[in-house]
Amino acid sequence: MHKYRIAIIGAGTIGRTHIEAALRNPAVELIGVAEPFEAAKAWVQAHQIPWFASHSDLLDKTKPDGVIIATPNDAHANVALDSLTSGAAVLVEKPIADTLANARSICDAAQAKGLPALVGHQRRHNPIMQQAKSIVESGVLGKPVSMTAMCTWYKDDDYFKAAWRRQSGGGPVLINLIHDIDLIRFLYGDIASLQAMTSNAIRGHEVEDTAVVIMRFVSGALGTVTVSDAAVSPWNYDLAARETDRFPQQDINSHFFSGTHGSLTLPKLEVWSYKDQRHWEKPISVMRSEPMRASPYQAQLNNFLAVIAGKEKPVCSALDGLRALEAALAVRESAVGGKEILLTNS
Repeated sequence: MHKYRIAIIGAGTIGRTHIEAALRNPAVELIGVAEPFEAAKAWVQAHQIPWFASHSDLLDKTKPDGVIIATPNDAHANVALDSLTSGAAVLVEKPIADTLANARSICDAAQAKGLPALVGHQRRHNPIMQQAKSIVESGVLGKPVSMTAMCTWYKDDDYFKAAWRRQSGGGPVLINLIHDIDLIRFLYGDIASLQAMTSNAIRGHEVEDTAVVIMRFVSGALGTVTVSDAAVSPWNYDLAARETDRFPQQDINSHFFSGTHGSLTLPKLEVWSYKDQRHWEKPISVMRSEPMRASPYQAQLNNFLAVIAGKEKPVCSALDGLRALEAALAVRESAVGGKEILLTNS
């Protein structure tokens, strides 16, 4: 079996998730991990993985086929550009970058070098999402009308000991909501405009703890999303989709998509529709599918390898990542300015 030479930059929580996926994948030769902090260095070396103090040193000495970037957001662009310049394809954790200008620089560099650039919105790779995509594309829902999503849960005080999590850019809009934005775009298409309100009334930090967003899709459908990390609540995708053992799982839905002929819930994949006549006084029935279970991180890695080999297209491209970031940043812009923000979708 051909093995792809993969390097990983960053060995924090999400970096270790990528490392563990790489170690389990028989098509991957994990040639090194770059991580400057001593605690993470010890973890890397305990797993008998070559350790490097900087991404530049790793790139110079290993010449990888692909690089997975799991650094803090503000380093994404610099590391991605250096990796592309070295001749490696990149998979950048979400958000693709800290600014739209930096996100565009990654897109432009990948195009100029003729190399793949993917973004780690892993939910797209979950079999549940692939099933949902097939349901929507089958036309069973009819024309999209509306959608509602919840991303509400409680993060304890220890979570906020890191100063950056109390500052602008460290809140649930860019950490959590951006995942939901990408999920929604994946199923319902581009967002034409949005308007939002945010609040920091619970904790009083510089960054928001709660946000509510109204979206208008290019299709004409409308949507609402509520996100908060200050609410004791089970209603979020992470606690329901069984993507990781990190969270205790709940038997609930968090996303609701409604159309002219039917509606879909996620992650339970319930399709609601009328058997005969569409009429509000007639019985409405539900068809339930058993959601398939598999690691979205392993599927994401397999897509990365296949894209490097020229066998598949990216499930989540750099452009997809840019558009999700544009919408997330527009939430903050709308909340500050109190107005609807038009999205470029370009």
